[in-house]
Amino acid sequence: MGTMEFQKDLSAVALEMLLIVQPEKRKTVQRLQLDQQTESRASHQSQGFLRDGIGNRNNRQQQYQGNDLQGHEVQMQQIITSCSDEGTQVTVEVHARNSTPQLFKKLSFGKGFQENGKRRLRPPGWKDQHAYPWDKSCLKSMPLDLKQFEKLDAYATKVTAKGSVEDLVKTLLRVAHTDLEKVRAIWTWICHHIEYDVVGFYNKDQLSFKPKDVLQSGKSICEGYAGLFEQMCSIAGVQCMNLSGHSKGHGYRTGQTFTGEYDHAWNAVYLDGRWHLVDSTWGSGSMDDCFSKFTFRYNEFYFLTHPALFINNHFPDNSNWQLLKPTVTLKQFESNMSYKSDFYKMGLLAAHPETPIIQTVNGKVAIAVESHSPMLFMFELKGAKEYSLMTLKRSGMNLELYPQKIGSHKLQIYAKSSKGSEELYSCVLEYIVECSSIDRKVCFPKELHQPVGHSWFTERQGFLKPSHRGPIINTNDGRCDLSFILSKDLSVLASLHSDLKSLTEDTSRRHILQVCQGNKVDFKIHLPHAGNFALKIFAKKKSDLGNYNYIFNYLISCPNADVKWPVFPQTYSKWAEGFELVEPLAGLLTANHSIKFKLKLHNIAKAFVQCEKTSPLSLSKEGYWEGSCSTSGCSEVFVMVLENANHKFYSHILKYEVEPQ
Repeated sequence: MGTMEFQKDLSAVALEMLLIVQPEKRKTVQRLQLDQQTESRASHQSQGFLRDGIGNRNNRQQQYQGNDLQGHEVQMQQIITSCSDEGTQVTVEVHARNSTPQLFKKLSFGKGFQENGKRRLRPPGWKDQHAYPWDKSCLKSMPLDLKQFEKLDAYATKVTAKGSVEDLVKTLLRVAHTDLEKVRAIWTWICHHIEYDVVGFYNKDQLSFKPKDVLQSGKSICEGYAGLFEQMCSIAGVQCMNLSGHSKGHGYRTGQTFTGEYDHAWNAVYLDGRWHLVDSTWGSGSMDDCFSKFTFRYNEFYFLTHPALFINNHFPDNSNWQLLKPTVTLKQFESNMSYKSDFYKMGLLAAHPETPIIQTVNGKVAIAVESHSPMLFMFELKGAKEYSLMTLKRSGMNLELYPQKIGSHKLQIYAKSSKGSEELYSCVLEYIVECSSIDRKVCFPKELHQPVGHSWFTERQGFLKPSHRGPIINTNDGRCDLSFILSKDLSVLASLHSDLKSLTEDTSRRHILQVCQGNKVDFKIHLPHAGNFALKIFAKKKSDLGNYNYIFNYLISCPNADVKWPVFPQTYSKWAEGFELVEPLAGLLTANHSIKFKLKLHNIAKAFVQCEKTSPLSLSKEGYWEGSCSTSGCSEVFVMVLENANHKFYSHILKYEVEPQ
């Protein structure tokens, strides 16, 4: 302990002392005294403090009464903030009763400490942390109703910068009152008025990142965006930090490692007692693929982004600014998926696998995407031909991919909302597919369109309760049936497609027999040979006179090489809804044979078979028109009906061909 001398001065005096604490001894606090008899010096005796036990650190404050250098009564304080066995740094201030303590002047309650006239911001702590990985609940780090910003955003967007940064902030604060509103106004203005400096990016040494210069030029790169944002927040009285780190922005290669200098800058703002993250550079727009042209394209995603989502493509130099618990390592950051902002803005939740580089297993990769609501998807595998099966779910999609070339291939997945048919697809995911082997047994027809099979989309088009829900219909004997319930007044057609040239457009429909009963439609399919086929289904409203529209398709697979079914008989326009053919189903009849006919027809007066001779059909008790005829001496056979007994003209409804004799 020692004594210090003071010169006669009416200003406050601050003393810094180091207290050495001995755990085995208890120190008592003694009274500080001033020598009133001596004007030229004052004695100050350092005091110890009471320690409650090893490892128990207490904040203590003691007050003493005394007199100042002119004999006036003063109040002095001794403040101890923390301690250890090595000692504690303490500041004691002596000041006149009516003067303002200098230590008080250095404090800015609720705004952090002031140091040398500048605000010392509170570092991030446990109360700022969010759980990792993302809990799929909210895209923002705090509850927000974006509608509350509509008027504020409209105002901030129209504000023009005519003077200094201070003048701009003053103009914005005319309608922004809370800290959140101030930050929103600043964010909106920067995102709509500061252009990314493409030329400056390649000439960084010639750029000035001073906020006033950024404002004057109206353009900058990320460092200028972040610096301007920070100063505008400071002027507005909102705590803001300028952060730097690695990013998965333009030029990022899937799966790359990060070394060397940090390549990006963004900000953290202090709102409602917590730190939050923003990136006004990425919020303002985007670059073209050649990195030669910037386009303003406002991106809401990077305003107060949830930290567990922000970490997908922002890795700060200080892990505390991840605002996550637990924090993500650089190795994890490098190996994690880089989700596009549109991925989350569209309501997508997750993708599997969760690593950007995936390996084929026996020539195949499987990918799944989860979503909040039904979405439409498409994909592109660059650098290689592929066979694929994509199926839609109400909560996402599944994709099976069979690359036909060994090597590394980029896979891009696109999505769009199910509501806007005119909306363009946006890229939401990128994978690198490492193909080490090819499955040569897989060969899907070129006419097979994605997605495959029944889904929520086909239900919206009016096709309900499918007899087969999966994308693939397997058959060993070459025959299969498919049925739907129609929820709309639709006319429906189907066609069969194969890569073999033997299946022409004319015969593609003849291998399908369609039967409609009320709102139910049935398809009987007889395959001409083994292999894989695309079964395409078309529809239109019955009231429409235009063409049929493609709706969806199935993959039909038959491995049996012995399969060789003939076409069904040709149907005419008078083959009405509700008609049913029981036999013969083959459109090619054996020559010189007696052939039995059995059909279900309604609202018919008479029916007969026309071949070499005319053979009438009789209506049975079961409601079927039945009879037989001989194919001797003829090459074609027709089934004809008379709709009204008073009519004299018969109508063709079916046509068969007879094998050459």
